Amino acid sequence: MALISVAELQAELGGGRPPVLLDVRWALGGPDGAQEYARGHLPGAVYLDLETQLSRPRRTGEGRHPLPDPVALQEVLRGAGISDDTRVVVHDAATSTSAARGWWVLRWAGLADVRVLDGGLAAWTAAGGVLTTDVPLPGPGDVTVRPGSLPVLDAGSAAALARTGALLDARAPERYRGEVEPVDPVAGHVPGALNLPTTQNLDATGRFLAPERLRERFADVSTGPVGVYCGSGVTAAHTLLALEVAGIPARLYPGSWSEWVADPSRPVATGPDAG
Repeated sequence: MALISVAELQAELGGGRPPVLLDVRWALGGPDGAQEYARGHLPGAVYLDLETQLSRPRRTGEGRHPLPDPVALQEVLRGAGISDDTRVVVHDAATSTSAARGWWVLRWAGLADVRVLDGGLAAWTAAGGVLTTDVPLPGPGDVTVRPGSLPVLDAGSAAALARTGALLDARAPERYRGEVEPVDPVAGHVPGALNLPTTQNLDATGRFLAPERLRERFADVSTGPVGVYCGSGVTAAHTLLALEVAGIPARLYPGSWSEWVADPSRPVATGPDAG
């Protein structure tokens, strides 16, 4: 299972083989995740920065959050105390958006046992979980990063999937329709893509919908190949996680819209209907 509840995590932390906790709090425009971590975090949690450790610097023509360099990522994960057989739990502040990115990157890197704390730090504190400002000093791990352990889409295969399968756009509807674009230089969506906003993966408490409800949500796109993109490959990972919970295989387009519009020759669609 890709998700873990607070109660399940508390039980595992009290067992003989507790998981490594990764705090990957991040939000577009702030607050700063490292500063939030310093104010209080789950006991034993190691902070990883989404911008610099779960991504690498952007090159010309790439999206805003390119996949991390495997060698650099391996060093980061070993420094967090992770080995090949380590159980890992990733969390963020509440909605699991950046945690899903961490989950996906670690699975892409070849780690098998990675879960997301459903509801994040908000669920932990709501259940009476304590926080600490103590920074852990984990022993060195020896994980071997195996990039490509999850399949990805590039711009060409994303465009083809929009024609032959289901390419999901996980952004807000107004960005998909091209009415606003607060981050990237061009508004709109990949022609043929379908809009299923990431926010609809969660219930009112900020936790993922039950598997059966997620299967209902994705019923119209679950019969063929599925791909997901967003603005830069972060929130799309949230929908990848929801699809995983629903038992539906899917691929991420890591470059997403920010990469798509970096090439002015690529077509752009606007309006409420795909294509």
